Amino acid sequence: MSMAVGGPGGGPKADINMTPLIDVLLVLLIIFMILAAIVAPPGFEKQLGDPGTAPPTTAVRTIEVVVNELGAIFVDGKRSGERALYADLLATVRHRGKLHVALAADVKAPYSAIIRVLDAAKFAGLDDVGFVTS
Repeated sequence: MSMAVGGPGGGPKADINMTPLIDVLLVLLIIFMILAAIVAPPGFEKQLGDPGTAPPTTAVRTIEVVVNELGAIFVDGKRSGERALYADLLATVRHRGKLHVALAADVKAPYSAIIRVLDAAKFAGLDDVGFVTS
């Protein structure tokens, strides 16, 4: 007397049903995608203080550009207008050379001012622009 397991005789099968596992994984993927879209990175919620009261920085290898919540632009601690920004960055490049641009913008700063800074940096030949987030 012999017993056939999983054979054509209709015994129990040893296969794993993958359909429920794939369904659970897809639901988890959708949940994580929605959560990733909702949660903002904490570095982009920076509140800047008054640039006039900030102590001067000791880093000489960077050009610091600050955009406050009203859209005012400061280049290395000196206020610059949106139109004068191009000339200020060109003068800085002529005086100090091509350096890294550290752009710190308030969370409420208008995007147009930030884009203006990026455009002025490109116009001045500064390719190394980084956003300060801490």
